[in-house]
Amino acid sequence: MKSSSIRSSRRAVLAVALGSVLALTATACGDDGSGAAGDKGGEGSGKGEITFWDNNGGVRTDVWKEIIADFEKANPDIKVKYVGIPAASAQSKYDTAIQGGGLPDVGGVGTAMLAEVAVQGALEPLDGRLAKSGLKGKLSQNLVDSSRAAGGGDALYQIPTSSNNGTLWYRTDLFEQAGLDAPTTWTKFYEAADKLTDKGKNRFGFTIRGGEGSIAPALDAAYSQSGVDTFWNGDKTTVDDPKLVAALEKYVALYKKDTPSADVNNDFTKMVSQWDSGTIGMLSHNLGSYQDHVKALGAGKFRGIPSPTRDDGSRVQVSNPVDGLSVFKPGKNKAAAWKFVEFAVSHAENSKYNRAAGQIPANTEAAQDEWIQQAEPTKLAAEALNGADTKIVQFPYYLPDWNTISKADNEPNFQKVLLGKMSAKDFLGTLAEQLNAAQADWKKNHG
Repeated sequence: MKSSSIRSSRRAVLAVALGSVLALTATACGDDGSGAAGDKGGEGSGKGEITFWDNNGGVRTDVWKEIIADFEKANPDIKVKYVGIPAASAQSKYDTAIQGGGLPDVGGVGTAMLAEVAVQGALEPLDGRLAKSGLKGKLSQNLVDSSRAAGGGDALYQIPTSSNNGTLWYRTDLFEQAGLDAPTTWTKFYEAADKLTDKGKNRFGFTIRGGEGSIAPALDAAYSQSGVDTFWNGDKTTVDDPKLVAALEKYVALYKKDTPSADVNNDFTKMVSQWDSGTIGMLSHNLGSYQDHVKALGAGKFRGIPSPTRDDGSRVQVSNPVDGLSVFKPGKNKAAAWKFVEFAVSHAENSKYNRAAGQIPANTEAAQDEWIQQAEPTKLAAEALNGADTKIVQFPYYLPDWNTISKADNEPNFQKVLLGKMSAKDFLGTLAEQLNAAQADWKKNHG
């Protein structure tokens, strides 16, 4: 199916969903979480049973059951019904419930699906509740900003629980042998990529992601080097800014000069495996591959640090998907649902969750806990994410076309750039045209 057909189908599905919501009469929705979007719900007694949907069921089931047990012990007049949903089917599960009833009182909603769930009238705005909560001032402001931006408007529909972060993994043993400083700036990064490359011995300074999932890391590298720190200038994207074009040109010039030729087809699994073979100096990936590196290389041979800064020390990075909790508008016991959210994102519970997930806590007190201090890559990532001078470029996750544009439409084009069959300027220009059209469409329908 062509990408334009994919986008048309997606818009049609959303339009049908919205039409179905408007056509629904209010269904009986009590504390069992049986409401449909469009129902107004109510505060309720703050007691009784609430239903919680885990949007990464199986993977996170054990830790959520621990958190629920802690919550019920602290709130004996509230019971939480746990429903685990595999991550791959969470979006469709919510869409079905929005149209036909059966929404939970509270659930996990990631930023990738947040806008589409919110625009169908399913989520409760949380700004007022957060302002009166003990969580006020204790959440990463950059993550709260990402949550708000992903909702597609000014309202906050998600309380963030955790995030990943871009990480530059590098071989400390190879750097020491070459007399190189840690690649903390882009200048040092490029110097190391060049110096560590010895094609005759099949050694390379860097591995670049050219296959599936290539667009986000490429844009991260371009924004980070350029210093451009916003995704939109009015309703026009900045991705084709001349500074980004120059930065991307420099980045893709590494391909085959300081990277393996196989990189053009490598997704993250192949890229990580290739780096773990031990002949490549640096790898740009997130915190999730840490255990793979320990197993392959041993803990003493590598480090994970935040993506490089510009030479003046300024840090710009793109937003990573943020996981979080949302309260559903049709619920008849929103008071109890909000109590659960507050508890789950409190210092101790948010720390427990993220230690199990291997991610950065949204709660800034949890981000200072001992386990974080002992896990250097996570500690440094949390410090970078929450740094007062860190600028986050917010990807437009709220656009229905975002996934198609950033995957099906442009991953093949990025491969053409690597192979010298398309210029960085034309690549970013094409991307900009598609994003500007998607933004105009969004504004037309949701302005």
